[in-house]
Amino acid sequence: MKKYFLVLGSCILLGSCSTPDAANIARMLGGSSQALLYINHKAVSENEIRFEFSRPVTVKNLTFESKEDISIDSIEDGSTTVKIKLRKSLPPGTPIKTDLLAEDEKKNSINVLVSYRSRNDRMPSLVINEIRTENTKPKCEFIEFKTLSAGNLGGMRVVIHGNTNATRQTIYEFSPVEVNAGEYIVLNLRTVEEGCVDETGENLAESSGANSTATGRDFWVPGSSVKMHKAASAIYVLDQDDNVLTAVMISDSAEERWAKDYLVTAAEFLFAQNAWKSADGGIAGPADAVRSTGTTNTRTICRDERTANTGTAADWYVTVTSGATPGRANNVNRYSN
Repeated sequence: MKKYFLVLGSCILLGSCSTPDAANIARMLGGSSQALLYINHKAVSENEIRFEFSRPVTVKNLTFESKEDISIDSIEDGSTTVKIKLRKSLPPGTPIKTDLLAEDEKKNSINVLVSYRSRNDRMPSLVINEIRTENTKPKCEFIEFKTLSAGNLGGMRVVIHGNTNATRQTIYEFSPVEVNAGEYIVLNLRTVEEGCVDETGENLAESSGANSTATGRDFWVPGSSVKMHKAASAIYVLDQDDNVLTAVMISDSAEERWAKDYLVTAAEFLFAQNAWKSADGGIAGPADAVRSTGTTNTRTICRDERTANTGTAADWYVTVTSGATPGRANNVNRYSN
């Protein structure tokens, strides 16, 4: 959630929304078209950040908070877009907090407080490669990825539709980590043990969790709440422009229609992004998802690494008992019930 302050004369509004825009905020102000509105922000390169407003503004104060040393080269204001140039490029996906105070020609001021990440144009090509849908402490659910090219994970977001907390929730956002082609990256969906640390450097044996291996790069989602449903879920990865990098839909039934509207929305979204579709090239229903029936803590859902990714259920299978391989090549033997 992005928090924002709106100041109009002596009226102050504090609010938050998942996607702040002029229409949303104007409704909160009773439909006023005269309000000075913060619309959005975006890191457009590794050394430039832009803030959008409803009216031309002048920046009165600007501060950054980050583990990196951020110094400002120039500020271009006087229009609805404020362009901030930095003196040096930031590592891809660096977390940043910004406090920006701006003012329009009528002396209406607005204070914008936002957290985001620096631009990453070097995200690797990758695929979701293996999924464990069950939790048997200490071996928790996980999503494994396989990189197809080298790059940096910073700012890459893992999203799940179908968990208990939200219809669409970013469950994890990667920090800057350099990876090579052919790496196995395991995102463990709970943290239930001591020694479960994110492996961000060259030592892939640093984490001591039950799912950890010396061959895979391990990451851990904080907490122990449910993140994914075996019955029906959509799992995908987004870049900083909301483009889908890889996706999979799972279901334990072969019904024609999704039982939840948010899964209908997810299927339509993934189809529009050419990330997941039915065998005949249409929008996927439950019958077009990877069948999760028969999965256990040791029988995981696997992608066939020997074939190209088609974005359909044909690429996937449930492996045999004791066939789970987090951080390693998938077991090619298939479960048959």
